[in-house]
Amino acid sequence: MAYKFIDNYREKGARKRLVELLRKKGIEDEHVLNAIGKVPRHYFFDETFWNQAYKDIAFPIGEGQTISQPYTVAYQTELLHIRKGDKVLEIGTGCGYQTCILLELGAEVYTIERQEKLYLRTIQVLPHMGYKTNFFCGDGSKGMVKYAPFDKIIVTAGAPFVPEDMLKQLTIGGILVIPVGDEQSQQMVTILKVGDQDYEKIVLDTFRFVPLVGDKAW
Repeated sequence: MAYKFIDNYREKGARKRLVELLRKKGIEDEHVLNAIGKVPRHYFFDETFWNQAYKDIAFPIGEGQTISQPYTVAYQTELLHIRKGDKVLEIGTGCGYQTCILLELGAEVYTIERQEKLYLRTIQVLPHMGYKTNFFCGDGSKGMVKYAPFDKIIVTAGAPFVPEDMLKQLTIGGILVIPVGDEQSQQMVTILKVGDQDYEKIVLDTFRFVPLVGDKAW
């Protein structure tokens, strides 16, 4: 597959307008907004659909998956409070857009995708864009104990419950951000690990994600 990467004034202008829209919708972290403004979202779309890339909508990427709505990406990322050098586990690479936002913020990212076709596509696209990270193909519902602990864990699919394995893989002071609910809608949950067995949980707004599939999920 040949990748056509063109990022001219039209796309840059569209990103700038998207950033302003996200700011109006309540995203306050300027680091997150700057990252959104830097990553060419249209690179994750077939050229036929580039006109959809900077709308605040989710969009199909194949294999029954979607590229998340920009607001959702910004919302989850803001909850992580990424600091440069944070070791972050991303469950559900998808097309790699969220991965790029994390990398722009200076995180060291470990990202895992269950769908092999998406995984194979993404490990080609991101390096072409200049991003280097740690890609894996497999069941992310169990986390990645081999590379734990992580400072932050982000789950980009809807889970039926919070997998215990993920909590165990957080550092003390680490944050897990995960949408939890049924297959139709989920509430965003953040969990702060304050001790070996102690956690602080906050339940936030309602979203709709594709299901998290695996041994520790659907």
